[in-house]
Amino acid sequence: MNASGFGFHSTAEEVTATVDLRGKTWLVTGINSGIGKESARVLALRGARVIGAARTEAKARETFAQLGIDGIPLACDLSELASVRAAVNTVHATKIELDGILANAGIMALPELHQAHGVELQFFTNHVGHFVLTTGLIDRLAPNARVVMVSSGAHRYAAQLGLELENLDGANDYHPWRMYGRSKLANILFAQSLAARFATDGLGRTAYSLHPGVIRTNLTRHIDDAETLLGSMATSMKSIEQGAATSLYVATQPGLDALSGSYFSDCAPAKTLPQGTDMALADELWEATVRLVAERSGAEA
Repeated sequence: MNASGFGFHSTAEEVTATVDLRGKTWLVTGINSGIGKESARVLALRGARVIGAARTEAKARETFAQLGIDGIPLACDLSELASVRAAVNTVHATKIELDGILANAGIMALPELHQAHGVELQFFTNHVGHFVLTTGLIDRLAPNARVVMVSSGAHRYAAQLGLELENLDGANDYHPWRMYGRSKLANILFAQSLAARFATDGLGRTAYSLHPGVIRTNLTRHIDDAETLLGSMATSMKSIEQGAATSLYVATQPGLDALSGSYFSDCAPAKTLPQGTDMALADELWEATVRLVAERSGAEA
């Protein structure tokens, strides 16, 4: 346990037990399985309206039906710019003000190189897709809204080579975990950049990143010999209910404004790689992502 009274074993229901989210709206990506599904369930349990994004509207709608939630299904394939932009337009058309975005969806450790728009797929899906979605919805964020990026302790796999912005296609010495680590480091730096920008707009909006823990979810489906890997980490494994706890702690607990930009683990601020607090690198990533998207947008037109 930490000073908040929550820690490794806490569940999403426990960390939100005293929270009333009636009248609030949260957009959650990746709601069709794992901690995204649990996050959507608990946000709704506490009274929030949930806009739930999955690769297809049908998958999102099916998840809401399974959970018994009267949510708003949203198609958003983060690996496809057209799909992300369509999702942004759909949310704008609702005229709904968002009290938060929980950027939860992702892919992990693809054994072979795959690309989207000429960019390594993990980096594109985990970072670029969420970048386009979130920046496209900034003007729909309410005062005091929060943006929560689900990163990973696996960002440390990027310790040696960092973001490798000169290797965005991933073709230079592709490695599943290094590329995944890079995308998760990008999540942390994106939250840092958002926090810095929010700090100047006077609206009280904040941004955070987090490590949810080691959890057996569909995220592990691409890992070679996943059973052996997960078995070796059995003592540090969390349930899905525990895995969603830090996301919802950061999303809903009061009193975190001064920690905007911070990285959390086990419902408490935690340390990242030194690169994770490098604002010059965060700015470089932001600018590189803007250029990347602009170039691909021109190719699409």
